[in-house]
Amino acid sequence: MTAKFRPTRRATMAGLSALALGGGRASAQTPAPKKGGTLTFLQNSEPNTLMSGTTTATSALTNSGKVAEGLLEYDYDIKPRAALATEWSISPDGKTYTFKLRPNVKFHDGKPFTSADVAYSIQMLKAVHPRGRNTFANVTEVKTPDPLTAVIELSKPAPFLIKALAAAESPMVPKHIYDGTDPVTNPNGNAPIGTGPYKFKQWVRGSHVIFERNPDYWQPDLPRIDQMVCKFVPDPGARSVAFENGSGDIGYRTPVALADLDRLKKLPHLVFETDGTSYSYNVSLLQFNLDSQYFKNLKVRQAIAHCVDRAALLKVVMYGYGVVCSTPIAPGLKEFHDPSPSPYGLDFKKAEQLLDEAGFKRGADKIRFKFPMDYNPLGDEGRKVCEFMRATLSRVGITVEVRSQDLPAFAKRIYTDRDFDCTYNGHSNLFDPTVGVQRVYWSKNFKKGVPFSNGSNYNNPKVDALLEGASVENDPVKRKQMFIDFQKIIMEEVPDISLFSPLYLTIKNKRVHDDSMTADGVESNMAQVWLDS
Repeated sequence: MTAKFRPTRRATMAGLSALALGGGRASAQTPAPKKGGTLTFLQNSEPNTLMSGTTTATSALTNSGKVAEGLLEYDYDIKPRAALATEWSISPDGKTYTFKLRPNVKFHDGKPFTSADVAYSIQMLKAVHPRGRNTFANVTEVKTPDPLTAVIELSKPAPFLIKALAAAESPMVPKHIYDGTDPVTNPNGNAPIGTGPYKFKQWVRGSHVIFERNPDYWQPDLPRIDQMVCKFVPDPGARSVAFENGSGDIGYRTPVALADLDRLKKLPHLVFETDGTSYSYNVSLLQFNLDSQYFKNLKVRQAIAHCVDRAALLKVVMYGYGVVCSTPIAPGLKEFHDPSPSPYGLDFKKAEQLLDEAGFKRGADKIRFKFPMDYNPLGDEGRKVCEFMRATLSRVGITVEVRSQDLPAFAKRIYTDRDFDCTYNGHSNLFDPTVGVQRVYWSKNFKKGVPFSNGSNYNNPKVDALLEGASVENDPVKRKQMFIDFQKIIMEEVPDISLFSPLYLTIKNKRVHDDSMTADGVESNMAQVWLDS
């Protein structure tokens, strides 16, 4: 059994720990683990696929991690631990990673897991995964000297790569099922086969996915539960009711309306935690389409930036569950984050002046122009942020139409059709800016049809050089300065406007134990989770 590592801090946002963690807490002396039972995992939305090798959508990550595993897992401080790999080493020049694989591991269809699967998975992630394009960009070859040894060769160092091999982020998939197919449309996304502790049983569209205990799992005493039901409940009010009446066991990324938290914290059977959130810090932002007739103009983007009251937005929309953030790198990534305020402070008169200079003067109806603002439906705060901005921008003569759609339609509109002007979106920074941030601003990652990539179509050669330099720089001081310089350019050029970094809570029934044992929490395989009733 893997021991539970304790986090160095309960909450990533200073001063919010007590606010976030009010309510029930698990007993300090947890009873011995029990076997059996069904865990009901409440999820905000239904994924397009159950395999995260081709997407970064949150709804896919939580499901994929139960079936497909990674080479490594990570403690709360992002220190690597054994998973499918039992040993690993990095050459002094940072260009060769050698992994010794766990013997006698089998996929759910009985085929052995070998280094050939590792080689295929890494190359697939490099080709089609939105973040994998950055993470594995320097991979030239994955050698397989024997079935239990995989050697990743790089053209240049990748100082972040050793942190990128978790289950949901870099799943190891069966080569014999994917080879020769398009990974994006491969049927394994609908009925996945992996090496994980749970086997796929059923996907009832619009309702739920059922995973069953894998009796042949390589760790024979795990998993502990018999079944996991991942239930899709898009209405936050319905999720609150499920936690109240006990029909829902666990949910993460603050799975209820923030307005309900104070009431729910008074219920003795519920527990609120931030364990398992250190692998993925987020930044919520307004993202411009730089091909838009309005937002291709820098002065218009600067004007919008002068209208953003981050503190009020955080208080009104997020109930204080987060921290103001003006840069693309989240405050949780302390070694890289630039805490400088936006160069465009709250100033409506300056915004009016810039809009006039840009040629968008008020008409007879006092309106300068109108545009639709879309929002990512994965979170429950998207509409409220857009409505907040609609009220704010009306003060300078801009009319906003809040436009909603489900996740597939949103992704298609923004990343394939590019039929948008501005959207409220969120980007996972993850554990390193090269993995989580570069994809959004790197000109080479403007790829139509690839979700959560460079949706703005931002192109700045200096930014490209800084990001590419940081991705291969082994000197931490030089690397940090590259990211600081990058952030200052983004704040000046405003291809988007960073708003805040949310504080996410996991809510669970107190009968649930050992659910978030790693840095990625419930996005991991959850092999150790157990129920005491």
